Amino acid sequence: MKYNELQVSASKDKKRVGRGISAGQGKTAGRGTKGQGARTGKKLGATFQGGQRTLVRAVPKARGFKSLRTPAQVVYLDTLAAFKGKTVDNFALYEAGFIATPFHTVKVITRGELTVPVILQVAGASKSAVEAIVKAGGSFVKTPVPVPESAKKAEAADKK
Repeated sequence: MKYNELQVSASKDKKRVGRGISAGQGKTAGRGTKGQGARTGKKLGATFQGGQRTLVRAVPKARGFKSLRTPAQVVYLDTLAAFKGKTVDNFALYEAGFIATPFHTVKVITRGELTVPVILQVAGASKSAVEAIVKAGGSFVKTPVPVPESAKKAEAADKK
């Protein structure tokens, strides 16, 4: 007889405990001797720790709301003076070192004054910042956040 010719079934019969000494699981039926686990009736919960306060009760509940949205990168108005008369977008701010990545939302907030005109093309700006940009002779155009090249190619492939 060969190993691959053995006649075996995939399903095993249920172990019948407490059916006498010769059955192999007689007397205590695998429960050991004495103690709470050996008794009938009360089943121990999954978090039971022998009467000690459970870890589930010890750890405080996480209340409130945790947003998964990444917060906007903040750029202050007075830093835009470095871009005198130029167009300012996510990539220009990234190259100048004002933001960590060009692929996240950028918001311009008022701090200090802006005296040079700039064309601002980012996702957001405060009302006072927009007023200051227009007053300095520039303009603000709300533009969507740029998507990395690889993601753009994947989206184009999905549409086809």
